Amino acid sequence: MVKEQVNKLLEEKIASFKPGSLVKGKIINIMNEEVVIDIGFKSEGITPRDEFKGKKDNLQIGEEVFVVIDSLEPDSNGFIPLSKEKADILLNWEKIEEKYKSDLPIEGVIFKRVKGGYRVDIGVTAFLPSSQTDIVPIKNPNEYIGLKSFFKILKLDSLRKNIVVSRKKYLEEEKERQKIEYLKNLSKNQLVSGIVKNIVDYGAFIEIEYGIIGLLHINDMSWGRISHPSQILTVGEKIEVVVLDVDMEKQVVSFGLKQKTPNPWDRIEEKYPVGSIVEGKVVNITDYGAFIKLEEGVEGLLHISELSWTGRIKHPSEILATGDTVKVKVIDIKKDEQKISFSLKQLEPNPWPEIIKKYPVGSIVTGRVCHITDFGAFVELEKGIDGLLHISNISNNPIKHPSEVLRKGQKVDVMILEVDPENRKISLGMKQIENKFKTHKGGEK
Repeated sequence: MVKEQVNKLLEEKIASFKPGSLVKGKIINIMNEEVVIDIGFKSEGITPRDEFKGKKDNLQIGEEVFVVIDSLEPDSNGFIPLSKEKADILLNWEKIEEKYKSDLPIEGVIFKRVKGGYRVDIGVTAFLPSSQTDIVPIKNPNEYIGLKSFFKILKLDSLRKNIVVSRKKYLEEEKERQKIEYLKNLSKNQLVSGIVKNIVDYGAFIEIEYGIIGLLHINDMSWGRISHPSQILTVGEKIEVVVLDVDMEKQVVSFGLKQKTPNPWDRIEEKYPVGSIVEGKVVNITDYGAFIKLEEGVEGLLHISELSWTGRIKHPSEILATGDTVKVKVIDIKKDEQKISFSLKQLEPNPWPEIIKKYPVGSIVTGRVCHITDFGAFVELEKGIDGLLHISNISNNPIKHPSEVLRKGQKVDVMILEVDPENRKISLGMKQIENKFKTHKGGEK
């Protein structure tokens, strides 16, 4: 009775077997190219060993597996053709379709090279084109065999059960995700390391992690004055910079280099108080003065009017040269504007009170013509002190040019007409002497 029931159940089970059925079997033999599986049919089944993909070298006799019956007609060796690959598709297809619809990555293992790419086990066998394998060019195709990774599903044919995947797209999206996450975590004043990728007139582009490139503007490179970024940076140089700003919308960062050190102007009034005598280096000379550098980032102007109390200086280069070290007096500080003013003449006492006493208005002195212009002549009264003899004050007779009466180097008697200590000017006259003597003689008569 029991035997009849068992035979009946066996017959029912066998009757349920048909091509395309998903059945569970047990591995009973492992050969080089094929695996023999007992599925409870009157004949044992066989499936290609390659269809076990990444597991083909780790199979165990007695291990239970799902397979699909390809045919109930035994092959030449008496085995029923089975497919492990088709079983995997049936078991995993729903999960794969969900990943595809949700545009989510799926994990898999690259297990075999084929024409144009690779076979990938993602629960079923998928095709990975060579062009979609990596974000960098492939140098050694075999090094990807056995690689476990995530992939994005590019194409899915439910009818034919064909799948095309991309590891490259996954890597690109993951890199972008990590980039955005990194940007979100960047904070102002944070120190980051990067490489100088490019130098332009207005700054340098610095690349940090995840390919993020930001601008280091020339104004943020040094507290001092530089004319071009190449003065302090070179392409390819590793550099540590300060994060000044993060623009999430544009995914760009602004960097600073000078901000790594304190702003020298923060304590400028303490270090260089007004009235103090300081030493600096002449770094630039212009028509209106000279720029003196006290330290990196701190430069001030020595105006031409502050060079001498008495000298008639046309250009600062007459007494200064770039590179000179000079002592000057601090006479003004505008911290907010980062400006500091110097004086050279104020290192000496103001001589003009004595000049007024020495050359009172109306007095007659002897001087030497040192310079002739269209509007008059400058007469040196003593070293460093000269006055203007205007053309209108040279002679009672009309003249078109001072050179009609005067020559350079000539000694002349002149009268002091006016002394202007504020503007450091002395006005002189010659005809006034002649008029004075005429008046004096006329009075005697």
